[in-house]
Amino acid sequence: MFLDRHDELNSLKNRYLGSSAEFIIIYGRRRVGKSELIDKFIEDISGIRILAREETLDLQLRQISSELIDFFRDSHLNTVVFKDWDSVFSYIRSHADKKVVIALDEFPYLVKEDRSLPSIIQFHWDTWMKNSHVFLILSGSSIRMMEEMTMHYTSPLYGRRTGQYLIKPFRFIHILDYCHDIEKAVQLFAVFGGTPAYLVKASLTLGIFENISSKILNEDSVLFRDTEFVLRTEVSEPRYYFSIIRALSEGCRSLSRISQNTGLEMATVSKYLQTLIDLQLIRREIPAGESSKSRKGQYVLSDNYFSFWFRYVYPYSKFVEMGKAQELVQTQIKPSFTAYLGRKFEDCVLDLLWEFNAKEILPFVFQDCSRWWYKEVEIDLIGVNETSILFCEVKWQDEVNPFIVYNRLIAKSEKYLTYQGKRCVGKKLYYLIIAKSFSEKSSVISDNVLVWDISTISEMFFSKK
Repeated sequence: MFLDRHDELNSLKNRYLGSSAEFIIIYGRRRVGKSELIDKFIEDISGIRILAREETLDLQLRQISSELIDFFRDSHLNTVVFKDWDSVFSYIRSHADKKVVIALDEFPYLVKEDRSLPSIIQFHWDTWMKNSHVFLILSGSSIRMMEEMTMHYTSPLYGRRTGQYLIKPFRFIHILDYCHDIEKAVQLFAVFGGTPAYLVKASLTLGIFENISSKILNEDSVLFRDTEFVLRTEVSEPRYYFSIIRALSEGCRSLSRISQNTGLEMATVSKYLQTLIDLQLIRREIPAGESSKSRKGQYVLSDNYFSFWFRYVYPYSKFVEMGKAQELVQTQIKPSFTAYLGRKFEDCVLDLLWEFNAKEILPFVFQDCSRWWYKEVEIDLIGVNETSILFCEVKWQDEVNPFIVYNRLIAKSEKYLTYQGKRCVGKKLYYLIIAKSFSEKSSVISDNVLVWDISTISEMFFSKK
């Protein structure tokens, strides 16, 4: 199943229609769909994706020789093995009279066996390939290694690429587009995250707890162990990362609290947090209105599957191994699941607000939108521009009384306005209250107060498609 990626796919196709040679870097975390994107791109054109393996250089060259010769249908060469990378690119040159896509997938495996490969590609790109019809793609799952090998100024390939695509997990709006049911989309996003390989494991016909039981809490399920696999392949000291991510999943957000929870030195925690940011597994949030250098930043998990796995699976893996998945669902997951969804729903709403903002269907076009907190006060989302402020409260609950929420939001917004001081003077204030459903709406709706339930959001989202 190929999900979304229409922008990236159309961009690649437009490049292919051009007359120039292309040198494209495609990279991103494991399981985000890089290989599927390349396969979809080349399915109707002349192209080949060669998936590198972790093996010796001789075996890699044997594999690549066989696949290239078969692709170009040179049956008279079927016993030939190119002796080195220069021979490989010389052979490609002999077939470069017409447009052809050559994709080397898991490029870091190839460089691991031959550190000179970037220099060899540089030579062939500079001497003939840039003036040819070759469409070269280098792809890899290690974000840091791909950036260092292909884009860093110390790399021989620096300045040669003609384009790069950092493939990220899906946003919430993509999942909503996929399943066309906002409540189901929130549940799927909160549990399976935006990683396509995880998302397609979930069944749209099953309830969320059935999906959790059958697709995750199963010893023979890929998802049961994949989080461990991804971490162990990306980091050198997984036990420390496991401890840090578990602390984050339990609500520890500051450097000091994570350090206290894990027993690790703050300097050590800081170093590992930066690696997790590079892997796009966590992000650092800054309170609305603060500069990016603010010391008030907090760390949160940005990958929802990791968040769910470390919250509900990792601490209770013995339940699964003993065949007690249903007991785990009933005793640990169900009692706190609504609260878990509540925080994830805020992220869903933030994504929707950015989408609505781009389509100019909010009271004003904001320049920034994020959470705000100060001591014990927290506002779910605040959108701002030079003239206006939007305060937003989000509830994953039914039959919410909007009047009560509105009064609380007014009180909290006054704290924010006092804290910001002169920067807010004269700005027009708006309030947005969002919940699954309301006991009533009309009691607080006015020109500057919006009240949306999930049916309203769904209608707005799909009516603007």
